[in-house]
Amino acid sequence: MARLNTPGELESFRQEILSRRDPNNPCISICAGAGCVASGADEVIEAFHQEIENQGLAATVSTKGTGCPGFCERGPVVVIYPEEICYLQVKVEDVPEIIEQTIKNKKVIDRLLFEDPATGEKAVKESDISFYRSQERTVLCNNIKIDSKSIEDYISLGGYSALAKALGEMTDIDVLEEVKKSNLRGRGGAGFPAGRKWEGSRNAPEPIKYVIVNADEGDPGAFMDRALLEGNPHSILEGLIIGGYAVASHEGYFYVRQEYPLAVENINLAIKQAEEYGLLGENILGSGFDFKVIVHQGAGAFVCGESTALMTSLEGKAGEPRPKYVRSNVKGLWERPSVLNNVETWANVPLIINKGADWFSSVGTESSKGTKIFSLVGKITNTGLVEVPMGMTLNEIIYKIGGGIPNGKKFKAVQTGGPSGGCIPEHLLDLQVGFDELTKAGSMMGSGGMIVLDEDTCMVDVARYFIEFLTDESCGKCVPCREGLRQMHRILTNITKGLGKEGDIELLEELAETAVEASLCALGKSAPNPFLSTLKYFRDEYEAHIREKKCPALACKELIAFYIDPDKCKACMICAKKCPADAIDSAKKMIHIIDQEKCTKCGTCFEVCPSRFGAVTKISGEPVPAPVPEENRMIIKKSKVK
Repeated sequence: MARLNTPGELESFRQEILSRRDPNNPCISICAGAGCVASGADEVIEAFHQEIENQGLAATVSTKGTGCPGFCERGPVVVIYPEEICYLQVKVEDVPEIIEQTIKNKKVIDRLLFEDPATGEKAVKESDISFYRSQERTVLCNNIKIDSKSIEDYISLGGYSALAKALGEMTDIDVLEEVKKSNLRGRGGAGFPAGRKWEGSRNAPEPIKYVIVNADEGDPGAFMDRALLEGNPHSILEGLIIGGYAVASHEGYFYVRQEYPLAVENINLAIKQAEEYGLLGENILGSGFDFKVIVHQGAGAFVCGESTALMTSLEGKAGEPRPKYVRSNVKGLWERPSVLNNVETWANVPLIINKGADWFSSVGTESSKGTKIFSLVGKITNTGLVEVPMGMTLNEIIYKIGGGIPNGKKFKAVQTGGPSGGCIPEHLLDLQVGFDELTKAGSMMGSGGMIVLDEDTCMVDVARYFIEFLTDESCGKCVPCREGLRQMHRILTNITKGLGKEGDIELLEELAETAVEASLCALGKSAPNPFLSTLKYFRDEYEAHIREKKCPALACKELIAFYIDPDKCKACMICAKKCPADAIDSAKKMIHIIDQEKCTKCGTCFEVCPSRFGAVTKISGEPVPAPVPEENRMIIKKSKVK
């Protein structure tokens, strides 16, 4: 393996790689991200290898395990190039048919294509699928094209050309100014301009500086950083090296969650490969610039996503925040200037260097430039990772890309920004996605979590859930966060149980205000957001819980009862057979009755009652009707009218 000593040698090597590949030969890309692996992608990849070998096609047909293309709900995802034929939910037993029909006979297999649930139309190409059509994928676009374990694949698509340009054609100041001009804002949550952060570190008098990748992605339901680390680790590594060059740092760190084993494996492999090719280490590409990278695995504490807690953990201490009397870009890791950006931020850097700040800033809003990756989950038809231009509305993301709310349910709110984010109601669906726009609405961009909630969601319980999560994840170092969140969680829990009382809302507001003003770090300061935003837009639900002991969404277990409507019950006995508490009095041709004393409110009867009957209903805030008298329980079938 030859070391690449100059930018010219890197380009020659790229051309050599391309010369070895016939672009007209079929290449089968199979998503090997964690989500698809859990759905059997490894077995599918192995089946393709065996079938290609058995058919004698190894000389002309190639396969690769790639990164996550985003459509996680429909995995394993297979894309066949050069035609870009996209097959979804591929199983091992589908592989021989794909090889025979698509690879050998050039025929498309209809049953494996995406079918639009609204129109019934089938999409052959990945780019024709409605989930992808409205996206603008600049960071994620190569995930399905690159073998995540191959540096040659990355180089063949232009990888490390930005590093070669930075080291060979630009001064470190030039690189810094280009990033500043792009107005790239950190994708990790706060949205601080990356260029200004870098400049503060570069100008700090301490000669030893560090650049750090924050991959401690702990938001429930979020997996943007994991997908990039698993699928295209070299893009983040390249961005980190460029950042090190710009701020005169010679040492970088990846702080990765221990729960991301595949990401850890792939980034360690990427570092090893980059060192072997001379793209990392001493005298990179003959420029005289030295840079080394170390991977550190975090122990899974959510608070370590906060900058000072992360750096404390990197130092080998308990991951707790510390006061920011001086910003960490001036005094951070080991009291030295430290630039900390998240995975997605670093992945944007090579694009900015290659295509220019003007290209990057041409997309987005006045204050939020470029694209943003979101984890679109919850009560939504199409779940997965989406990358959209800043300025796209929530409505477009949820309905054009996400396909709307399933099962005919009504949209209620979308929770953005992770556990410390807020809930945005229906009347703000036309809000543009941007750092400042979301903050003004009472939420935040965060790292990019986006959870869609439908009409069956209780907003008081949503606040309770996220406050509980943040209470558990508080490091306990400061009283406003440690005790304030605990008390907020206790009060919210009581409200959802029907134990709320007058004055609870005002007390919650007081506790929230104290946490925002007096907490040590961003976790405590932003933790009240779930409560504050739901109170702002759904105050009536709080008041109904407290004053009427009613859950309008019919979701809070202690505030609901299940009742069988005697006019709709057909005595099918399904609910009685499925009831785990044996709480349903039933017999053939007899109207069923739920024994409210025995009922555990598990909801099984509601779920299994045939939709054509719809006899089981939920009741909240009002007494359960008296059961049908015994003498009236017999169901008499009406004779058919001829």
